Amino acid sequence: MSLRIASRPKLEKGGRFDVVIVGGGPAGLSAAVYASRFLLKTVVLTVDVGGQLNLTNWVDDYPGFSRISASELVARFRDHAQSFGVTIVPGVEVKSVMRENGLFRVLGTGGVDVYSGSVIIAVGAMRRKLGVPGEEEFQGRGVSYCSICDAPLFKGRNAVVVVGGGDSALEGAALLSSYVGRVYLVHRRGEFRAKPVLVKEVLARDNVELLLNSVVTEILGEDSVKAVKVLNKVTGETRILEVDGIFIEIGFEPAREFFKSIGLEVDEYGYVKVDEWMRTNIPGVFAAGDAINMWRGFRQIVTAAATGAVAAYSAYQYLIEKGLYRPAGFK
Repeated sequence: MSLRIASRPKLEKGGRFDVVIVGGGPAGLSAAVYASRFLLKTVVLTVDVGGQLNLTNWVDDYPGFSRISASELVARFRDHAQSFGVTIVPGVEVKSVMRENGLFRVLGTGGVDVYSGSVIIAVGAMRRKLGVPGEEEFQGRGVSYCSICDAPLFKGRNAVVVVGGGDSALEGAALLSSYVGRVYLVHRRGEFRAKPVLVKEVLARDNVELLLNSVVTEILGEDSVKAVKVLNKVTGETRILEVDGIFIEIGFEPAREFFKSIGLEVDEYGYVKVDEWMRTNIPGVFAAGDAINMWRGFRQIVTAAATGAVAAYSAYQYLIEKGLYRPAGFK
């Protein structure tokens, strides 16, 4: 479902921008809209357009849309940015960001080599996957990686599986138990890593069944998820659970090595440390969305978009303060 631009824009080697945005998800595209509205020459370099939105089919929690397809929402984000003159270049993996002669030099695959007065890092964080048969095939068709995002879409369904043993998995199981008839909580260990209060809440739900010391080995279905195979690692028994969906809540994987290669300070989990204005430890480099250490337990489209807007504003202020940009009409 990832959106590609029909003709990939060609970037002049050594071209100069006011802001380079690394990442084309909600945070990056929101930053692009705001940066361009500040009349900054803006380019978005991204592997794909849409980011985490490419992992789902429908969105019903973004203000202004009671229900919209994820691909349509991504297209609206993209078109909005492009309407202000933003250059979006998909298929690019940024490899390095370094300071050179008072500017930032950004190098990426495909021969990308540009300079900028500021940089916004919005590469997100990859959700960990199970790596089992059926997971890729049914992504967005019963396979979800965000209980908080997609639970309402399963209202009235018979049963779902939640995989994981941390806070997000337990929170997801409790939430989903209010929407569906039965929730199977599958965890590979015999005890949970989640906060005791969350475990207590889940244990109090009559329609939540715990499958501990167990792993999902296959996801089955036709047009959408219909069943899940679960192996008990202790007994060797395999059960086939008839369910309408599976929520994989086994954590995120931030681009820790990429952040460190730039020189960005990260927290103990590998996310970029920012202040309330999305400023990092490197002056002129800002970060937004799922890449940052704020609101780790509540990653939403709306929060990503908000941080992108703030990062763009901060980049604008930085450029003016450093004399790297002057609005039209100023001398």
